[in-house]
Amino acid sequence: MSRLSDDDLETWSALATVLEWLPAALDAQLQRDAELTHFEYGVMFALADAKDRTLRMSILAGYSNSSLSRLSRAVARLEAKDWVRRAPDPADGRYTLATLTEAGARKVGQAAPGHVDTVNRLVFDSLTRAQARQLHDISRRIMRAIRAEDGWRPSPGSDR
Repeated sequence: MSRLSDDDLETWSALATVLEWLPAALDAQLQRDAELTHFEYGVMFALADAKDRTLRMSILAGYSNSSLSRLSRAVARLEAKDWVRRAPDPADGRYTLATLTEAGARKVGQAAPGHVDTVNRLVFDSLTRAQARQLHDISRRIMRAIRAEDGWRPSPGSDR
């Protein structure tokens, strides 16, 4: 039977706990302050950062590590609140585009300060700048071990 070393088990248990606790904490803050799940906020944030606030649903699904059906259900909830709109892609009707509406852009702007405060409080405030850079490097390495393609990244010069 394979085992992790004691040090590796300690590291893994700490990371596994973060992976369980952090999403729940982010969801709780966003639900309370903005009536959004972290997943919905991520979808809207990616759209807010995209050219013309529009992305293909398949691209959004990749960014969010989501099935198209899960993403479609989330976008349907956002559409019901007039925060996102879907339409066939005029360049290729086999695809569907999701576009952040003006109301959706306002919602992201309203939700962002509380979310940023929570991320800072839960993650960055307890790290030095050097540790934050290490966390970035470590996270990218783990991402590449899981999947070859890159995840979502903010646009150059993004101010969000």
